[in-house]
Amino acid sequence: MKPFFVLRSSFFVHSRLLLLACSFVVQAYAADKEPGTKNEEQKTGEAVPFRPEAGKFPPLEKAHSYRGELVFVDHANRRGSIRVEGSGMFFRNDPHPFAMLPYGIVRYHGAPADLRDIPLGTVLHVRAFLPPDPKISAVPVLPVDNKKIDANHNRGTGIAPAENHVLLLEDEPSYCQREGLVWKLKEVEIKNNEGMIIATREPKQGGDSKASEEKMTFDAATRIWRGRESLSVEEFIAEGAWPKEGKKSLGGQSVLLGISWKPTPDGIFTRFHLSDIWLDEVSMQRAAHHQTAVHKTFIRSRWMGASIDAVEYGKFGRATVTATLFGGMDESLYADFVKGSSAMMNPVENTLKHTHGAYGPAHMASRGTLIEVTKTSGEVPLGSSGIQIRFETDLIIEGIRPGRTIRIRPGAWPIVNVPREEYLNDNLEERFPTPAMFPKY
Repeated sequence: MKPFFVLRSSFFVHSRLLLLACSFVVQAYAADKEPGTKNEEQKTGEAVPFRPEAGKFPPLEKAHSYRGELVFVDHANRRGSIRVEGSGMFFRNDPHPFAMLPYGIVRYHGAPADLRDIPLGTVLHVRAFLPPDPKISAVPVLPVDNKKIDANHNRGTGIAPAENHVLLLEDEPSYCQREGLVWKLKEVEIKNNEGMIIATREPKQGGDSKASEEKMTFDAATRIWRGRESLSVEEFIAEGAWPKEGKKSLGGQSVLLGISWKPTPDGIFTRFHLSDIWLDEVSMQRAAHHQTAVHKTFIRSRWMGASIDAVEYGKFGRATVTATLFGGMDESLYADFVKGSSAMMNPVENTLKHTHGAYGPAHMASRGTLIEVTKTSGEVPLGSSGIQIRFETDLIIEGIRPGRTIRIRPGAWPIVNVPREEYLNDNLEERFPTPAMFPKY
């Protein structure tokens, strides 16, 4: 018989979780379940919206893709809002809520990141799915065909997809590097240190003669990166690289761009803005190196996320836990998981908030030893590191169960107390707050 150890505070948390879920499950479930939707989409030949399953990493190719401007971040709950680019007037589009999947990956400047690292206004590429479990979604649940609905008021379709649980969120340079793309600068027009650039996004290896040109604005705040230098537009002009006024052909110069959005004059409804221009590989590598250092420090203080594959129960609270570490981190973090080293494991919610302990994640975590660390050979799905650990503990706590999510700390990492908004206590209302916090426009 498997022992069942439930901490008193944990019992109340889970009891109240059921009560809260019941209070809005009817509305969320009704919005998410529409009879016949799957069959209708199969008849039309369109992709069927994909819903991830607990304990499985979903295939990237089944994700819905869109891009837009980051307009709100709730970093503690790994969610926010994006103004999605659609077929109409961009500035009219309502902020669209999204939530990161527990194993969802954020990339900024070509490196691992947390939502807190990305400035508001940044244009991001999104790969997302339907909510795995609508009953506990941290953001509003929408009808599965919501991306087809015309939002009217000259906004068009596609600006509020039901696929709002994100597997991959990346800024422009991260997207281009993953897809093997670069921006080719065609022409610059400038006056008073601001103006317009015409560019095309093309494959890095071999140009695309069919690539459409895009006009983007820049201003005196746009940063130009070259090697170890950070140049202003004014300094770039002083060097003679760009004219002080007028137009100049740039001859298809290959660069990477940081893209944001600002309100645009002259009646232009959708025109993006350049926050950064990386002129060479060295400058981009330096940006990635800095962002990687920021993220490594963050993960070491918040612990590595993982999915529980199996639990083998012993006597008197002993157990051996098998888990797969989440992907998208720097390799040096995974290198700290060494067979024979000590470790601590704590259950977390789907927002990755710790659920046990009032003085930080180490307060009530299960303590033990890593008895095995293995790496899967072959292709690994996005979201997974392909690294599986086996953790032996003499007191397993409630919440460490197959299919659930945990955070784990190898012994070499520091023990710190996380800020109050990043863990849960006995009050279930702290869990998100509920999706009702997002306005309905």
